[in-house]
Amino acid sequence: MINKKTVKDIDVSHKKVLVRCDFNVPLDKNGEITSDKRIVESLKTIKYLIDNNAKVILCSHIGKTGKNISLAPVAKRLSELLNVNVPLLKDIYSDETKNVIDNLKEKEVVLLENTRMTEMEEKNDPEFAKKLASFAEIFVNDAFGTAHRAHASTEGVTHYLPSVSGFLIEKELEALDNGINNPKRPLVAIVGGSKVSSKIGVLNALLDKVDTLMIGGAMTYTFIKAQGGKIGNSLCEDDKLDIATEVVKKAKDKNVKFILPVDNVVADKLESGVKTHITKVDEIEDGYMGLDIGPETIKLFEEEINKAGTVVWNGPVGVFEIDEFANGTRKIAEFMANSNAVTIIGGGDSAAAVEKFGLEDKMSHVSTGGGASLEFMEGKKLPGIEALLDK
Repeated sequence: MINKKTVKDIDVSHKKVLVRCDFNVPLDKNGEITSDKRIVESLKTIKYLIDNNAKVILCSHIGKTGKNISLAPVAKRLSELLNVNVPLLKDIYSDETKNVIDNLKEKEVVLLENTRMTEMEEKNDPEFAKKLASFAEIFVNDAFGTAHRAHASTEGVTHYLPSVSGFLIEKELEALDNGINNPKRPLVAIVGGSKVSSKIGVLNALLDKVDTLMIGGAMTYTFIKAQGGKIGNSLCEDDKLDIATEVVKKAKDKNVKFILPVDNVVADKLESGVKTHITKVDEIEDGYMGLDIGPETIKLFEEEINKAGTVVWNGPVGVFEIDEFANGTRKIAEFMANSNAVTIIGGGDSAAAVEKFGLEDKMSHVSTGGGASLEFMEGKKLPGIEALLDK
């Protein structure tokens, strides 16, 4: 069990509190927020600080370094959700920003501009971290989505301020820890996505913990080719065939039920409106590629989900963004939503899929961090969590 101090374990009254949130929200071409889920997830911690008379300084990244995307739409949405004015402080080095923060009153909230406006953030530059820390007396990390990265605003600032977690990180750690390390059994894991290479660590870690492991997505075809099947033009990592074979052997040695798709939806092109047909997974004709699981595989997955005590899902089982290849991913989401199991969605594309199908509220836990939840499942230490004070 991870025992880190939370915002409740420290006196925040009358204090300036720097909060690292995850406001990396999707924006459309007009700069409008298309999903405010990440902002909403941060509100519990922010409201707690306001209710306890803190002076609140929020920070976050949005987009990649060098893109210079502003958090202005986030400041606007926060102001609406909190029903208070949340000014955006555009330059942390300016006299104006210093004056605003020096004169912050209790219950007031400000937002610093995108931490990735500078390369110093991802380089975990000590001077940049020190500058951020200089604004506050306490640091609260509530950005689970970046907890696996040692950046200036996640790990660097902890060297200069007493540091605790917010409620979102607390919730994430509890759900993932219970789901993976202390699950209601049988524990069933569904791992999808395109590449075996990006999931080797999590596959090996899960084989030490799960009762059943089901594979979907394009990584299927590396396993099928390793077993001598015909995969047509399907995505395959030829340099990972031996690893796929090892994973299957380890599952057998550990007595883990290992399920690969038996049929799939194939097409000759990955695009909307294309003609599709069903084939056996190891009999894909040349010129065609597997792009979703087929009806027989869906039945297999349903049976295992219905028997499960806990289901952990990371990675879609088809190209769910295109309707022709979304059925398998949709069905898995529906089976999980209707099951009696504890259901945990490991962030990233799986979370996006569940949100797309409107089933988010039917899951026990939908993680806000794809990379972070994956590394947690692998048993890796997350720098943004490790740096927080122990209870």
